[in-house]
Amino acid sequence: MPYALCLALCACTFQSKPRGYIFPADMETELAGIKTVAALEEKFGSPQARTVHGDTVWIYYGATENYHGPLPLSWDERTVMLVWHDGKNIKNTKILHDADLPKVKIAAGATPVPAEIELNAFQELVNNVGRFTPAGLGN
Repeated sequence: MPYALCLALCACTFQSKPRGYIFPADMETELAGIKTVAALEEKFGSPQARTVHGDTVWIYYGATENYHGPLPLSWDERTVMLVWHDGKNIKNTKILHDADLPKVKIAAGATPVPAEIELNAFQELVNNVGRFTPAGLGN
């Protein structure tokens, strides 16, 4: 019984990890003074994502991930910063906090991939034989 209790207590870690960009406390005031893309990159660094189609938008994202042992993962302080620019000058900015972000429900299952090949564990093992070179032998 004491071993089970000790094992259960060891599994109950309480840990928080920042994910993505760590925004400063006075982010709104710092962003308000920035007018060029060069100044934005100097202050906040490169964005985590950039749009491919439509307006040129840089996206900065940050959140705190909370681990509570066997309990489900939770998130705190989710923030997204969107910056529209025309190549040199910033046209518009928007900062979204937890309350502003939409509630997205993740669908169960997986998205089907066209021409996907599913292998069992034995097929995976046989498929990888001879595929890698031993360490130290070069290419």
